[in-house]
Amino acid sequence: MDKLEITGGACLSGEIRISGSKNAALPILAGVLLSEETITLGNLPHLHDVTTMIALLRTMGVEITMDAEAGVEINAGNVNNTTAPYDLVRTMRASILVLGPLVARFGRARVSFPGGCSIGSRPVDLHLKALQAMGAEITVTEGYIDAVCDGRLKGAHVLFETVTVGGTENILMAAALADGTTIIENAAREPEIEDLANFLLAMGAKISGIGTSVLKVEGVERLHGCRYRVMPDRIETGTYLVAAAATRGSITVKDTSSSYLEAVLLKLEEAGADISVGEDWIKLDMHGRRPKSVNIKTAPYPAFPTDMQAQFTAMNAVSDGVSRVTETIFENRLMQTHEMNRMGANISIEGHTAIITGTEKLQAAPVMASDLRASAALVIAGLVAEGHTVVDRIYHIDRGYECIEEKFQMLGATVRRVS
Repeated sequence: MDKLEITGGACLSGEIRISGSKNAALPILAGVLLSEETITLGNLPHLHDVTTMIALLRTMGVEITMDAEAGVEINAGNVNNTTAPYDLVRTMRASILVLGPLVARFGRARVSFPGGCSIGSRPVDLHLKALQAMGAEITVTEGYIDAVCDGRLKGAHVLFETVTVGGTENILMAAALADGTTIIENAAREPEIEDLANFLLAMGAKISGIGTSVLKVEGVERLHGCRYRVMPDRIETGTYLVAAAATRGSITVKDTSSSYLEAVLLKLEEAGADISVGEDWIKLDMHGRRPKSVNIKTAPYPAFPTDMQAQFTAMNAVSDGVSRVTETIFENRLMQTHEMNRMGANISIEGHTAIITGTEKLQAAPVMASDLRASAALVIAGLVAEGHTVVDRIYHIDRGYECIEEKFQMLGATVRRVS
């Protein structure tokens, strides 16, 4: 099993390119099932989760041609299987996103309950209730969700009890081919949902309210092919910026956007970072200064993202002062703090809040990742620790970060993959 070996002490400097967004790419890949025509996707990140989603589509008969220069050509015109099997689904939460498109276009789907990171409960009941409101009959047997519909799904009024990113994406895709108008209230507003909606618009969908909590979808009979470029990954962007802040460095991230990172950039400025932005780049410079501690409370977009909490916790561990980090989205997302304490961090947990007293230096230790973003946090901790840190179970990190060791090496860090 691969591990990352990190020699701490480097002050990150230089520039790197940000990859396409994992959290946008996965629902967009599921969305190709809505059309029988060829779709070309650009800026897909080379990640384990993306590879898994492509493998899942291929089991259904989707034809996929990989071209690093022109993009990925996908044709779902000859789908001959509407089952998402356990062997593939168990490794990736986002596989549930094929449910809505399959039922909308083919009137049937059989999808195994999904797996993924162990960061807490992420039930799919909101997805199922919404599909039932649109006329699908849902049964759950032997760990599989079976959904069938006689004819087209019907437009419906869907009010989510709680904000759900996956639920919003699933129903948005299903509604695109439904008969009639669907109103989705209390919809999630994440930029990746905007990207999915814009992709559907490029295919001929009729959607209004994009970027708001109320989406209106006028269903159409068919969607056509298109060319579409996946948005840059805002979480990867934020991760490298936080790493630079923690190491008192100065870096530029390119091929990205600051427009979806306001909450993160404000906190980095509060920590003492000098930040400048351009059309497709962000520069952070700590001028060699130790970061200041910042309080964090996660909440749905546009508030501070849960996917950046672990990285800021790592930065706070070596910051000047005492901070409180409160996780409101996932109940198990402070697990990485126990590993950081093994490295000399001073973190105590009270309920869903971590109280962090910053220390000047961490000490290297063997640590084990529990989920994707915890992996990134432990890498940041290793970068600021004295000695050689080994991060185990990095298959988590490969689900969401493309070429992480190469990118850190480009910034002057000593990071290498070992078996």
